[in-house]
Amino acid sequence: MSSTRIKIGLYASVLMAVFVLASYKLYRRNDNRTPQKDEVLVKAMLQALTQAHYQPEKIDDTFSKRVFDLYLKRLDSSKKFLLQSDVDQLRKYQNDIDNEVLRGTHEFLDVSTQIMDQRVKDVQALYHDILSKPFDFTTDETFETEPDKSTFAANAAAQREEWRKFLKYQTMVRVSELMDEQAKKKDKPLASTSAQPSVATTSEPVRTPAQMEEEARKRVMKYFDAYFKDLQQNDANDRLATYANTIANTYDPHTEYFAPRDKETFDQAMTGRFEGIGASLQEKDGQIKVSDIIPGSASYRQGELKAGDIIIRVAQGAAEPVSVEGLRLDKAVSMIKGKKGTEVRLTVKKPDASTKVISIIRDVVVLEETFAQSATINDNGKKIGYIKLPTFYADFNDNGGRSSAADVKKELEKLKQENVQGVVLDLRFNGGGSLQDAVEMAGLFVDSGPVVQVRGGQGAASILNDRDPRVQYSGPLVLLVNKYSASASEILAAAMQDYKRGVIMGSASTYGKGTVQRIFDLDDAMPAEFNNIKPFGSLKLTTQKFYRINGGSTQFKGVVPDIILPDAYSYLDQGEKESDYPLKWDEITPARYRVWSGAPSIDKLKQASASRVASSASFKQLSDMVQRMVKRKDDTKVSLKLTNYRAEQQQAKVESDKYEAIQKTAPTLSIAPLSADIRALGTDTIKVNRASRFTKPLKKDITLREAVSVLKDQI
Repeated sequence: MSSTRIKIGLYASVLMAVFVLASYKLYRRNDNRTPQKDEVLVKAMLQALTQAHYQPEKIDDTFSKRVFDLYLKRLDSSKKFLLQSDVDQLRKYQNDIDNEVLRGTHEFLDVSTQIMDQRVKDVQALYHDILSKPFDFTTDETFETEPDKSTFAANAAAQREEWRKFLKYQTMVRVSELMDEQAKKKDKPLASTSAQPSVATTSEPVRTPAQMEEEARKRVMKYFDAYFKDLQQNDANDRLATYANTIANTYDPHTEYFAPRDKETFDQAMTGRFEGIGASLQEKDGQIKVSDIIPGSASYRQGELKAGDIIIRVAQGAAEPVSVEGLRLDKAVSMIKGKKGTEVRLTVKKPDASTKVISIIRDVVVLEETFAQSATINDNGKKIGYIKLPTFYADFNDNGGRSSAADVKKELEKLKQENVQGVVLDLRFNGGGSLQDAVEMAGLFVDSGPVVQVRGGQGAASILNDRDPRVQYSGPLVLLVNKYSASASEILAAAMQDYKRGVIMGSASTYGKGTVQRIFDLDDAMPAEFNNIKPFGSLKLTTQKFYRINGGSTQFKGVVPDIILPDAYSYLDQGEKESDYPLKWDEITPARYRVWSGAPSIDKLKQASASRVASSASFKQLSDMVQRMVKRKDDTKVSLKLTNYRAEQQQAKVESDKYEAIQKTAPTLSIAPLSADIRALGTDTIKVNRASRFTKPLKKDITLREAVSVLKDQI
């Protein structure tokens, strides 16, 4: 493990030295003009990307168009501000950004900023005027909610009409919410001090439809007042940071620029995210999107917030919700995080276009729930072991600290003591982590040999090997994966598949992140002459790529399971291939390895599984639900007639609740924590309840049940 870290450290040091030398050469000038910070930043970034990125771009017209397209998309992601004439005016720069960068200018950024600032002022007057008059929710008209299906307004009149519909939609949503609130309060009994049960109802006056419409418009006005106030607080540094990050993102989605402020936020997310709601967020196209739910966190335990959800509004307890649409990520995060025990209410848009208000009580992450846990499943006389691995964790600052590979090894030993006849290793929603732990974990199931290949932009690939000939567990094995299994999870799953060591089961493919990133502090690479305009921030860039031992990359395509099952998340556009400018799949020379001598008969197991799934009522209901979700997701127009809208929302709620209903009707698995683990917890009821909570959602897990059946086919 230490040798791997030394190699990486030397690589980064040598690279930084090259970058520093190149920087001196880059900034040697023939005139006496002092370069401005924006010029230095962009040139320094491009120098680093050229020297260090896995796949550096040529600074040419193709590069220019990529930057133009992505920045335009982010400048006005909703297509509510710019007119088509504005876009036409900006388009003359689409092939000149490369030249601007090389000569140290930024006309495109300046002109786009000027135009956008003017349009923001225009629209600010527009929405005040529109919201001053009542809306009629009985007329038949629709609103397109998906910007990708919209076009920029042809003129000011078309823009006003688009905003009228948009504001009517926003108001209608709040009217519907007020109707729901009133319906809940209507029959709520008042507290009674008498011994007899109270039958009284709340005395709060019932609002008329007109009063609700007026109140909803006031809320929308307040919502947009705050939104536009934030828009106008963006300064030149904010715009420069957005522009620099756009340039970085055109290399690949994991290459990013962090302004000094954003780097601090990133560091806190990596090291101090143990208090709050426990969700990793990302800003994409003006939206705050949930990218990951941290195991053991408040969101993880509450269960309703999911990766892929878009956060629209945030409320502190019972306070009025505040919009986070269009906000910078750091500002949105500051509104969402908070002290343990406080409530935050998130209004989220689900991938199927339905909206939901989710109440979460902020808490600290329960570390025990982030570690590997095991259980046993008894099914018709067969005993199966189950291991849940939420992440590939390791304490890089303490050689004696916990590591996922060592913990899984211990869990396997305990399961062997239980005389299990097969093991399920659950990597669903495991976003990765320690590469070395993935390598060591593969070694628990196979003899010594290669596990993964790592290649930089130049030269041959290096092979990471398991050097321990011992096999911790040699029995039947199933690895469960889904679309959110990424990075180290994909490395382990790919190695087991290539060795034919076990059966990979799950959704159509894993996430497809097969790249390695490094973070460089730009200040460290700058000549001393620029000390007066520091800090510059940091650059996270892709420097290496993972390859399977069979030669294929895990990048873009991910890992395709041996047995593909219907999956509740299969309708989501999630994964590396759905991101902007991902690196493509390719292959290199395979490593030399021997297939596992007791390889399972995949074709027979696949055929038997397909037969069971086809006859399963639960899987059929799930497949039908997914098809309906796909249809809903693609139907992005909403009715602006209140009765129709409420009917659509009710139908969406019915559909979103069906997955839970399917699980409830599924046969119950007999799964329980290891008795030895329960005994070890003694009389600590909190820890005992936590151990029991781990297995509760698994009892109705139809995917896990099918994994057990596949293992039983091998016993």
